[in-house]
Amino acid sequence: MLTYTIRRLLTAIPTLIFISLIIFLLLDMAPGDPTAQLPLTIPPEVREQIRQSLGLGEPVHIRYFLWLKQVIWTEPLFYLSEGVSWINAPDSARLISWQTRAPVMDTLFERLPQTLMVVGLAYVVGVLIALPIGIISAYKQYSVFDQAGTFVSMIGFSIPPFFSGVLMIILFTVMMPNDSFWWFPSIYDTTLVVDSWENFKAQIRQMVLPVMVLALQTTAQISRFMRASMLDNLNQDYVRTARAKGMTESVVVLKHVLRNSMIPVVTVIALGIPSIFGGAIITEQIFKVNGIGQMLIVSIQASDLPMVQTITFIFAVMIVLFNLIADILYGILDPRIRYD
Repeated sequence: MLTYTIRRLLTAIPTLIFISLIIFLLLDMAPGDPTAQLPLTIPPEVREQIRQSLGLGEPVHIRYFLWLKQVIWTEPLFYLSEGVSWINAPDSARLISWQTRAPVMDTLFERLPQTLMVVGLAYVVGVLIALPIGIISAYKQYSVFDQAGTFVSMIGFSIPPFFSGVLMIILFTVMMPNDSFWWFPSIYDTTLVVDSWENFKAQIRQMVLPVMVLALQTTAQISRFMRASMLDNLNQDYVRTARAKGMTESVVVLKHVLRNSMIPVVTVIALGIPSIFGGAIITEQIFKVNGIGQMLIVSIQASDLPMVQTITFIFAVMIVLFNLIADILYGILDPRIRYD
């Protein structure tokens, strides 16, 4: 397993470099001007000087290698230098956002806690709800519970986040009085500091709607996989053998069937983590969560290429990394699989 992990990590390096090249070239060729939001009174020659100061006068390959060096070398070196005195990383070489004129990674680290708080909680809630639904639906196939779970999953698959988010706002914000128990704020207050019980309750209330929107998709996907995997294992010979030996139904289902059924489901859970960050882009924009997703939308509108390229590349790194984690977990859960 260790040899396989090292081999996969070494293979991931050229893969990520190729992905970074594609991301850079596609975004570089996309229409947009970083000076478009400047006042119209600025003369054309001044605009051209601004473009030159941003490095747009350099050839494409020079700009790509400079950006790649800043992302994979300069920025990690800078954060390492904060704890190690002998590492020298000058601030002038860091990757700077065209829009905010601040280091890109500093801005991302400032917004990352908000994204992780909403997205992470939504994914955990979605998984915790999906697993019991999938298990019970498979064990009680074609029952009322199974049909209800199938209906909820169809809704989760069919309704996109931009529609379900607006629907949640209408149902639980617009149509509810402010003093109602079911009323929730539609705007996420990023400046809220949780230093008292009242602020803690306010934090929970403002997280309910975005977490519900994201958790709905997670629940729909994973519950269907869990149900299908459970049904496949419930009909196996070892289940009939375990029942013939006199084992209780709870032991058969929870110890034997569930363990084997979790092997493909864990892979789906690991691979679904990057996709939930993609769904958070729209959800953060709807509920005004000051996270990475909203930052990506704002940066695209402002043609802030360094920020957009870096966020997109981070998403690509997450996909490659969680693919590796899924393969490793698959081998750990199933002893029959060996990566030799």
